[in-house]
Parts: sequence; C-alpha cells; structure tokens
Amino acid sequence: MTFTWEYDRAHDDLLRLYRLGKERQWNAETRIDWAHEVDPDNPLGMPDEFIWIAGTPLWDGLDAKERSTVRVHTAGWLYSQFLHGEQAALMCAAKIVQTVPDLDAKFYAATQVMDEARHTEAYQRFLNTKIGVTYPISDALGALLATIATDPRWDITALGMQVLVEGLALASFSIQRDRMRDPLARAFNAYVLQDEARHVAFGRVALRRFYAELTEAELREREQFAIEACWALRDRFVGEEMWRRLDLGAEECIRLSRRSPAMREFRRRLFSRIVPTLRDINLFGPSMQAAFEQMGVLGFSRLDIGAVGDEDERAAAEFDRRRAEVSGFIDRGAQPPEESP
Repeated sequence: MTFTWEYDRAHDDLLRLYRLGKERQWNAETRIDWAHEVDPDNPLGMPDEFIWIAGTPLWDGLDAKERSTVRVHTAGWLYSQFLHGEQAALMCAAKIVQTVPDLDAKFYAATQVMDEARHTEAYQRFLNTKIGVTYPISDALGALLATIATDPRWDITALGMQVLVEGLALASFSIQRDRMRDPLARAFNAYVLQDEARHVAFGRVALRRFYAELTEAELREREQFAIEACWALRDRFVGEEMWRRLDLGAEECIRLSRRSPAMREFRRRLFSRIVPTLRDINLFGPSMQAAFEQMGVLGFSRLDIGAVGDEDERAAAEFDRRRAEVSGFIDRGAQPPEESP
C-alpha cells in the first residue's frame, strides 16, 4: 500500500479522466431495458458469421436444434469470460488505488472501481436472466489474470489490465455493440464501452509517464510480459471449454475457430488498439516489434492512438445523445424521431 502526502502536484490529463469518470456514472438497474425478451435460441442476435465454426462442413451438418445450442453456448461462454474479466478488473482497480504513487491516479482508479462493480453486476444479470448458460473462467484468461493481480508492482497490474485485458474488452465489446442484432446486447455493450475507453486512456497516460523514467532493462522486462500476454490473447481465446462440453469434436472445432473470419475480425480489433498503445507508452523495442511482425500485426503500429481511442468515446457519446432524445419524447408523450440512416 502506497500513501502520498503531496497534494499540490496535479496532472491535468489524469484529472480530466477523473472528471469524466465522475460525470459518466450510470445505473445498470435503470439504464438497461431488462424487460426486453431475447430470442432463447439466439440471445445475442448473433449472425452466423460470428459463430466460429460457421461456413464449414461441420456447421453445415448440424440441424436447427444443434445450431441453436451452439449459439446459446457461444453467448454463454463469451459473457462468462466477460464476467470473470470484469471481476478481475474490479480487484485490480482497487489494487491500483492502493499502490499507484500519484494522488491524481488514485482519484481516477477509484472511479474505475465503481465502473467495474457495475459491469460485474450487469454481466452476471445478463448471464442469469437472458442466456442461462455459464462457464468457469478459461485456463488462458485465468492464468493471465492471476499474473496481473498478484504482481506487487502497480505498473504491471496497470499494463496487464488497463492496456492488455481492457484492449481485449474493447475488441470484444465493440463487436457486440456493432454486430449483434439484439438491441439489449447492443445497448448494454455500448454503455460498457463508454467506460472501458476511459480505462485504456488512463493506462496509457499513467504508464507513458512512468515508463519514461525506467531503465532499459526494466522496460525490456515489461516488454517480455506484454509479448507473452499478446500471444495468449491471439491464440488461446477460442472457446476450448465450450467445444469440449458440446462434444462436436473439440480439437477440430478449436482448429476451425482459430482460422475463422470471426476470429480474424476479433484480432484486428484487438491489435489495432494494443499495438499503438504499447508503442505510445514506450514498450516497443526490437523484441516487441519482432513479435508483432511474427503475429502479422506490426502494421497497426502506424495507427493514430488518439483516433483509435476516440472511436468508442464518440460512439458512446452518440448513444447517450440518442437515449436522452428518446427519453425526452417519452416524457412529453410524443413519438421519438426516426433513426437517421
């Protein structure tokens, strides 16, 4: 636990995130339309192209009931991992409050604790009331989170959670917001994304300042941790536990999942966030670049990190604007305006 007794030193970028964190709190009980009835055979409204084995002879050989089972279990596996990740983020944010040296960073991390508690509450409710299928934490995610949560250094916790796991969250939740057809899943994840974009921004701001002061050896140690985590994020989140439970030929399903168009879309969204962020915080030495080249994602280092981060902030702000507009018309007993194309 690290106390700081310096109250005069202020970092405007962290204080801005703290103000946003205070202003954009929302109540999952009232903001989300929990009365909405989902399709029990496809609770997320998931298009077939986001089923990892779709478009293969294996999928073509399944009957309608078997396909429905795969859709429901895919939703259950995904949202179970979201739930486990949010609880870990809750614990890590609380740890950062205790261990980060700057008071401004403690202020912001305190708002993230509330964010993560809300997300954990909401994903648990979504799983229990809308999907009805749950899974334990995956081996890959569990191992990564254990490393992040138990390392005594605040920056390793922040690097693992704020940059890598939150990057995973941004990729996954943006797919839910943009590509799922059920309005509850889309709305729910749009609100969560509004919070997650701030979390990644906090990690980038705090770590960029801290890593500017580290030695070359200390930076390379952090790089190696990030490289190993990126390989796990790239290759080991394909529903292994789900495929083994469904008994459709687990190894073949895992192989197909790794090569699927849906997984390529996920990896594109994931590394378009992680790669430029690691470059921005000065974890981009020869070993990191070589690993990204081997993964086939080095080209993402040329992206403007501000543009990538602002994308979700803009989308969430637009969602809030639309929500307020519709609520205003409802309060006045009028019909809301039609959506623009």
